[in-house]
Amino acid sequence: MSVELSRAHAEGVIKNIIRDIVLECAARGHAVSDTLVAFVVKAVVLDPRNGFNVDRTLTKQDVQKLQELCLDKLMEQCSPSLDTIKMQVFFDMNYTSRREFLEEVHQLVESRLSAVSREITDSRVKTREELDALYRKIVTYIQLRSGMGSPTDDNAVQEASAALQSIFPQTELGAFMVLLKRDKEQQLNELTMIVTGIRLFNKGSKKGGEETDLRGLMPAVLREALPVTSKSVENELRVSQTLVCKYTAVLEKLTDPDRQPGGSDVPVVLLKQALYNIRQHEVFLKMLLSDACLCAKHVEILQTELSSQMKLLKETVQSQTAVPTAKVFPLFKSLSKLWSGLQDEAELLNILNNIMLNLQPFVASQAKIFSEAFLDGLLEESEVKTDEQRITESSDERIVPAEMKTQEWLLPETTVGFNELPLQYNGVCGYTLVNRDGLLLPGNPHIGVLKHEEKFYVFSSKEAAMKFASSPVDFVAEVAEKAKHSPELIQLLKLHKQFPCVSPYPESGESLLVKPITKCESGTQTDVHPLETNIVKSYEWNEWELRRKAIQLADLRTKVTHSVQTDLSHMRRENVSQTWLPKNAATQSKRDGESNVPKPQIYLAGLRGERDGRVVKTNLTRPVDN
Repeated sequence: MSVELSRAHAEGVIKNIIRDIVLECAARGHAVSDTLVAFVVKAVVLDPRNGFNVDRTLTKQDVQKLQELCLDKLMEQCSPSLDTIKMQVFFDMNYTSRREFLEEVHQLVESRLSAVSREITDSRVKTREELDALYRKIVTYIQLRSGMGSPTDDNAVQEASAALQSIFPQTELGAFMVLLKRDKEQQLNELTMIVTGIRLFNKGSKKGGEETDLRGLMPAVLREALPVTSKSVENELRVSQTLVCKYTAVLEKLTDPDRQPGGSDVPVVLLKQALYNIRQHEVFLKMLLSDACLCAKHVEILQTELSSQMKLLKETVQSQTAVPTAKVFPLFKSLSKLWSGLQDEAELLNILNNIMLNLQPFVASQAKIFSEAFLDGLLEESEVKTDEQRITESSDERIVPAEMKTQEWLLPETTVGFNELPLQYNGVCGYTLVNRDGLLLPGNPHIGVLKHEEKFYVFSSKEAAMKFASSPVDFVAEVAEKAKHSPELIQLLKLHKQFPCVSPYPESGESLLVKPITKCESGTQTDVHPLETNIVKSYEWNEWELRRKAIQLADLRTKVTHSVQTDLSHMRRENVSQTWLPKNAATQSKRDGESNVPKPQIYLAGLRGERDGRVVKTNLTRPVDN
């Protein structure tokens, strides 16, 4: 419990430090984010020149000193190092994967249309005027979702109304109103897709012509963004690569061990910061350009599919006088999906272009400090090489694994997936970074890739590879020290795993640095029946379930069952039935019992004779002795 309390207390201390720095920066007229301040706090603590002991608890004097150093760093004017950190934070906060970008776009569209959709699904019309207004809202919703024209454009409204009228006349509103809200939303989406497909078909069908103008079927925003975005990113990347080559050549000259001492007035530290700044800009621009090229490929694929679908739809419609809806509606929906895909690519290109534009202010400080004329003056007669030229020049050098058997080397000829290896330091030569005081040179994998502790290192020359491989642990530690002095290298060289996170120490108070703790959700499960043979399938622990089964069995006893034979089952197998013979049954009949006394039998004759006739009585009773 005490460990958890100290952890929570220390986390609160770190959060308070970050909050106080953010508020102080705002008071001085600089708006900064919590993420930026947290990174600067980490950088200040990591820098050994600031004298923070990570094993000692944080005192009030340490907190005050930390805040002052962070404020000084954040308040720096015209600092390439700070601009690089800001650029890295901005890119991390605004750039994500293609799938997540598209999800954000779709969520934004849904939020914009939610109010209109709610008005349609929740409306309760009673009069004719309200019915007409509801129909117009449906037309507006379809236009907003399809993106084919503005709801204020009369021509676009007429086209959408005519297309909707052909598949959903106003008389169908009564059936629409009685649907559930979910069914209404689904029908709205289907109507939007069909209407969009109809409008695309009408737009792509030329009178007297068979060819479809693909450019005319592209969204307007895509026609504007497709050629501009890729070209803009390429131009920005070309400028950045030119500056990278010049900064690299200047620093290569100034950090040459054979160079004569002198020229101490040249700001080497600022030149390195500017190189890191423009290198990071180049890395981000390459990522944006790769995404823009992927968008262009997707657009080309979608255009091809759109052309084939349009051709198929034309053949289907023109070959018949009346086309069933079940046959033509899916084709209209396919056109609508392709149109939506083109719109997604347009939105993605706009996002990439906005990120590129927002990166430009972060490279302004280096351009202000070092003009191209100043760099050209430092270069004098030095040769400016591109990264491709450096790699080409060193391609003839090749590591021979037999020369250094203590290390494992990977070569293109003997390694599967050689080009997909995750290279350390983002492909930068670690030996040159240490030996030339922070100079960044691209490594050449074809020289040979060193595999050390499951990590892969590349080098700018064979000599650099051999010297690094002689003591890789020392060089890895030296690279980490360079990153502590220049925190922008942590992300540029992808060194996040080599540095602990800024987090509270659980037992020693409010220390800033600890080793990262890996956490995961875990659980255990105890098997009810460890042995399969002991599993009783009919076992029930619930008495109410047993009661239900008993009632069910008792109810089955009163039912009459019989077997049924069909044409397929008749005479397919021997059937045996058991019959019960009738049981012996007897009945008891009534038997009369009487005495031996004769029954009296007396008859009267002459009752129906004359009025004055005489009645004759005859006694037929048997004598007792008979």
